[in-house]
Amino acid sequence: MTSIVFKKRANDFISLEISGHTDYAVDGEDVVCAGVSCIAQSAVLGVFNVAQVNAIYQIDEENGHLYLELPASISEEEQKTCNIILQTALLGLTDLRDGYSDFIELEVKEDYVY
Repeated sequence: MTSIVFKKRANDFISLEISGHTDYAVDGEDVVCAGVSCIAQSAVLGVFNVAQVNAIYQIDEENGHLYLELPASISEEEQKTCNIILQTALLGLTDLRDGYSDFIELEVKEDYVY
């Protein structure tokens, strides 16, 4: 099962963490895992290339782990852009989870403190 956790503070996204494999199908044929990966990687690309924020980013494909954390010192405009990107990713991942709830857990932690 894949676990997805978004963390927010004062209505602003601060991180996204995805762990585990969905195990929907065998490697190379797992469309659920591919969907999660595509949405998550698009969000990462958006943060780095659209918002132009140098976030903390770690990925371990073998263990199915992705971590994205926005720096605390970003501007209001950068935060606004990242919020739009990550809210869009949350919508896509929520829709995917709704269709494949046996394979995806999703949580949004509000008012998270570092």
